[in-house]
Amino acid sequence: MNYKKILVAVDASENARRATEYVGEIVGESPGFEITLLYVVRHAERDLFPDDKSWENRKKQEKEKAKLVLSELKTLLHTYGLSEDTVSTRLIEISNFSIAQAVMDFQKSGGFGTIVVGRRGMSKAEEFLFGSISNKIVHYAKNCAVWVIE
Repeated sequence: MNYKKILVAVDASENARRATEYVGEIVGESPGFEITLLYVVRHAERDLFPDDKSWENRKKQEKEKAKLVLSELKTLLHTYGLSEDTVSTRLIEISNFSIAQAVMDFQKSGGFGTIVVGRRGMSKAEEFLFGSISNKIVHYAKNCAVWVIE
């Protein structure tokens, strides 16, 4: 694994922004780093919508929001001195799949040596009931470093 190849799993939260800023501060203008911002969109089940059109509109809105977040965070990394060719973005859409598993699969297939995630700040009870993406990544990631930014 290449530890200079960093995968930053993001969403629209402030914690994802802080995680991105942290990577910018740590890596800055250092040579040899590759940063990929990954946004995994897990679409709501079709059954929750009255018709296909409503469901497709919702999916389109979620995808557009994700693209906007990725663009903003990429621009943020450029303010830390990371060049255009050093930072890439990727959007993955999933339905009945774990976001944490999608991140780990992407990490493995891309040969990333480091995963960076923001911590959501759930209470222990919420984390027990619903799980935590960062918690799952920390527990199940293999052959890589994991940075959890709070």
